[in-house]
Amino acid sequence: MSADSKDTEAVFGFFNEIGIISQLSGNAFEKAMPQGMTLAQFSVLNHLCRVGDGWSPHRIARAMQVTKGAMTGTLKHLEAKGLVVITPDETDGRAKRVTIASEGRVMRDACIEAIAPMMQALLKHIPASDITAALPVLAAVRAWLDERRN
Repeated sequence: MSADSKDTEAVFGFFNEIGIISQLSGNAFEKAMPQGMTLAQFSVLNHLCRVGDGWSPHRIARAMQVTKGAMTGTLKHLEAKGLVVITPDETDGRAKRVTIASEGRVMRDACIEAIAPMMQALLKHIPASDITAALPVLAAVRAWLDERRN
């Protein structure tokens, strides 16, 4: 096996582990969430808290890599729960803008608090310093992938 093949195999293994971690953590996260929240709903709230709000549903869908229809459904559920506010775009009457409500920020924090026991249990097996050390690599991979998406 060539060095290139070994490197390719290592990168595949890296992404395979990320995929499995995503499935397992997403499932555990959704089971722990309060008030019938879904992972998709939390992801939108977290995204808006992290990068700011006022985005169009289309732009949020692109960021989340889901269809506009799927995002519309998620946003309708969040709006019905009073967690986001959807208003007409002031510059384009056909478009909408999504703003996170204060209740949405509270819910995001409640979801994070709900998974805190899982995070604390993980820290008993893997030191926080190891997780912190992995963050720059993961962030670089995310940024590289983000630059190349459609």
